[in-house]
Amino acid sequence: MLQGLTIALSKGRILKESLPLLARAGIVPVDDPDTSRKLVLDTRREDVKLVIIRAQDVPTYVEYGAADVGVAGKDVLMEYDSDGLYEPLDLGIARCRMMVAGRRTEGRLRRRLRVATKYVKTSRAFYAEQGLQVEIIKLYGSMELAPLVGLADRIVDLVDTGNTLKANGLHPLQHIADISSRLIVNKASMKMKHHVVKDFVAQMARAVEVTGRAQSQTRSRGAEAGD
Repeated sequence: MLQGLTIALSKGRILKESLPLLARAGIVPVDDPDTSRKLVLDTRREDVKLVIIRAQDVPTYVEYGAADVGVAGKDVLMEYDSDGLYEPLDLGIARCRMMVAGRRTEGRLRRRLRVATKYVKTSRAFYAEQGLQVEIIKLYGSMELAPLVGLADRIVDLVDTGNTLKANGLHPLQHIADISSRLIVNKASMKMKHHVVKDFVAQMARAVEVTGRAQSQTRSRGAEAGD
């Protein structure tokens, strides 16, 4: 009997950057994920399906066995409070940084720092390591607005180019973690579908390696052209 594999992905940058790696492993969706309204996508391999869900839900679907494997940002995994997953591979995609940001020149700060973020667990742990007690305000978006209207002194958020911070008069102040997307695996699937999952992880590792070599060669050629 053919053992199927279900892969959980989230729309957006992670999906866009995951698809080339999956293609190198022979997994290509039949329908275009950008235009299809389907949440479960068939692929050219009849034993593999993709489920498209919110980024924050990927670890939950994988832990509870609704998906065998998934791709999740390290930021999401740092917030996810569970040891029910394996994290065998850094895919090296969707790279960014988790940073503390705020104004460089500020008026008098509150005695107890107020920090706005959706990364509550990570932020609290970061400040606890410094021996600081802070007031965490959980927000779900438009994080840069919080210091501008006096809601918070600092924000903790993901930073890619830094252009959004700059446009709002904010600056990265402290580095918390480098973020990239990771392959995660359901523990039961690793046991029950060991060969299928192990082969898939190996295929993805090769895809990451090949992609990394290709990117290095491109950078080298670019550097030579600039000499």
